[in-house]
Amino acid sequence: MSVLRKHVFAAAVAAGSVLLSSQTVNAFDLSGAWATSAKQCNKIFTRKGRARQVSFTSFSGAYGSGIIAEANRLRGKSASCLIKSRKESDRTINLVVACDSGIMLSQIQFFLKVIDADTITRKFPGMEGIDAQYHRCHI
Repeated sequence: MSVLRKHVFAAAVAAGSVLLSSQTVNAFDLSGAWATSAKQCNKIFTRKGRARQVSFTSFSGAYGSGIIAEANRLRGKSASCLIKSRKESDRTINLVVACDSGIMLSQIQFFLKVIDADTITRKFPGMEGIDAQYHRCHI
């Protein structure tokens, strides 16, 4: 009887891992550098250090806005944010992030609409007509 339980348990674990992996496969890959102007990517972002980590150039703000998305955080020119929760449905990503600007801590909600693999739009709920489009930078 214990052999049968082991086989049932193994089958349940296998089925669960298939379900979890299919959810991961469908998740949009947000990681990378994103700029409001695709033509300005090299003026907004640079690679530094031995690890060639993506960071902002000294005068990036003069050329547009940008976000660096990593596995569990978002970085802007003046703030670093930890992703507290992420929910995806269809072509929309809802992020709740806790940000530290060096002056204050804040919690912000991001609503992102996926246009294609290299384009997203940040929506601002309650402010119709106000949005910001970001393009993935391949630097």
